[in-house]
Amino acid sequence: MARDHRPKPLYRKVNTRTHGVRHGCDRMAGRARNSKAARKDEGRQQGMRQGVRHGLDYTPLHRFLVSRVGQAWDAVYSEAVARLDHEAPIWHLAARGGGPRAPKVRTGASTWFSGLYVDPDGMLAKVDPRLDAARLRPDCACCTHTFDGVPFGLPYDESNGA
Repeated sequence: MARDHRPKPLYRKVNTRTHGVRHGCDRMAGRARNSKAARKDEGRQQGMRQGVRHGLDYTPLHRFLVSRVGQAWDAVYSEAVARLDHEAPIWHLAARGGGPRAPKVRTGASTWFSGLYVDPDGMLAKVDPRLDAARLRPDCACCTHTFDGVPFGLPYDESNGA
């Protein structure tokens, strides 16, 4: 039996059925859509939202991009797009053209990755190559904060807390 040798996708599905987990669901909008007033007023009638993507985690994409720093952007981009469901998540981490460049990008509640851009030579580069997890301090004591998959090196400081 022949095995399928397609590369693994750069995203993974997460549990969307867990009790209490909210994925951008607005319960009040659902109630307003089905109210008597909305049914009478044709201008307020709306259908279900299409194209809303819930339950996908792009951490594998972020790790892939950070691991390819220093390589030609065209090759990295074409490999990433081939392994994604759509290309938009790439631009969350990598700055387009001369757009604003962030040294670190938040991808979760306590997860950060290096901000990336394409240098003038067409190579993928970090916005701030000196930034590393060892010099970062978490903003709360309850979570494990990570930068590029590595836990922050400095302990939480209560005097700087909110």
